[in-house]
Amino acid sequence: MAATEHKAAVPSPGVLRHATAFMPAAAFLALLAALAVANPDLLQVASLLALADSAAPLATLAAGATIVVLCGGIDLSIAALASLASVLLASWAPALGAGAVPAVIAATALAGALQGSVHVAFRIPSFVVTLGGMTLWSALALLASGAATVPMADSSPTDWAFTRLGGIVPSAVLVALAALALLTVAMRLSPLGRYVAAIGHAEPAARLAGVPVARVKTLAFTLSGACAGLAGTLLVARTFSGAPTLADSLLLPAVAAIVVGGTAITGGHGALWRTLVGAGIVTLLRVGLSLAGIDAAYESILYGVLIIAAVALTIDRSKLSIVK
Repeated sequence: MAATEHKAAVPSPGVLRHATAFMPAAAFLALLAALAVANPDLLQVASLLALADSAAPLATLAAGATIVVLCGGIDLSIAALASLASVLLASWAPALGAGAVPAVIAATALAGALQGSVHVAFRIPSFVVTLGGMTLWSALALLASGAATVPMADSSPTDWAFTRLGGIVPSAVLVALAALALLTVAMRLSPLGRYVAAIGHAEPAARLAGVPVARVKTLAFTLSGACAGLAGTLLVARTFSGAPTLADSLLLPAVAAIVVGGTAITGGHGALWRTLVGAGIVTLLRVGLSLAGIDAAYESILYGVLIIAAVALTIDRSKLSIVK
């Protein structure tokens, strides 16, 4: 009887998973409340909108990479692709005008598709492919820019990404939310969401069930590349220039946003809205360090600790009989 009672008292994996799903939202609210105690002005509408505006490029960058992670992979090239996008946009804008933005997003989507194709065709781990891609895109950005900042001679092609609608709402926030909404709709209203979840849960079983694994994984990397291009566009809009290292500092925060948001690094479990919450947490932590007077150099230390802790909480250990 005692053994039966003890077994009944243990929460089921489903209950634990649901609890974990809402922990990031609770952490975000708790962190916001704590920072508001230190600085009550943080809860003013203008301050909250400024925080959201600051988080928009990060959320956009992390959103596309989330789909790759849900498939059980990782995309380490997103920040380098966003930097390359910034250089290409500043370089192409004089000739293409407003057409430079879709051209750049198409180029980074193609770069993502190339990485996905290499990953599935040659069965190379996504970590290795995108680590090599990160080096490749960074080198191309350096070559295209001459290792220098490329100014936007005319900011009109990106004015839409750095303005305030009605003089209040930052347009970058709406762009980021629109990107997440489009990805969410695509995941929910098409087979893509089911396919991604199936591949993330058990790729061999998904393959046997007829899921087009190669096409889905390639599409995931394509969407990740497109989001990196859009994030690079948002950065150019606020700096009025492109640079070969403009987005490089966003890689760790983007990975942190994904895993802190509750998406399992082993794939199969997570959601885009969680990444949005994770981006909010990462942004609030950066603000918290500033309010506490802590040197910004400690940010990377914090992100590293966050990533390890979040992975420890969300990882699906049933997929890992041996940890290397």
